[in-house]
Amino acid sequence: MRRLPVFLLLDTSGSMSGEPIEQVKNGVQMLVSALRQDPYALETAYLSVITFGSTAVEAVPLTELAAFQVPPLTASGATALGAALELVAKVASGALAKTTATAKGDWKPMVFLMTDGAPTDDWYRGLQRFQQEKWGIVVACAVNKGAVKVLHAIAGEAVVQLDTSDATAMSKFFKWVSASVSNNSKAVETAGKEVEGLDQLPPPPPEIKIVT
Repeated sequence: MRRLPVFLLLDTSGSMSGEPIEQVKNGVQMLVSALRQDPYALETAYLSVITFGSTAVEAVPLTELAAFQVPPLTASGATALGAALELVAKVASGALAKTTATAKGDWKPMVFLMTDGAPTDDWYRGLQRFQQEKWGIVVACAVNKGAVKVLHAIAGEAVVQLDTSDATAMSKFFKWVSASVSNNSKAVETAGKEVEGLDQLPPPPPEIKIVT
């Protein structure tokens, strides 16, 4: 079976403490619950969570939806975005099945990155490592006017912004991520073709602004 890997890179720095990190927890739970209702996603999507505060941590390795459990999330420390990019690249390099002459490998991964501030480590070195792997669509979300220029360097045109980190905005974001994963799951299952751009995802709701 060809898996559709989905990596969530979540900022757990100190500035996310309180209501924001609680809404991230709720959002991940909501996302998983929604995807479990989708037969295409249930068949193909595998989900991983990588968190980054002062360090980057693989909180959940790639896991099928039926077995996925939301990890405990706490917010503290700095914003090691570069370390998160290096870590997800390392995980992708080691965990994904490659296409060979005799067998198809996993589909190219979807990456959804959420951060609320500027990175505090060498993010460019992390980006260089990140770019060595083959990705499907990479979406970066700036919360509260995060480091948009950095996110454009990572995700190209696929950068979105939430003006607030309240329950409504976070809920809308994770629902949109869920719909996007469902969309790609259906595409690979029925047409054998991956989503390649932001324009092939469901249109984001008004709370989610595309940043050009």
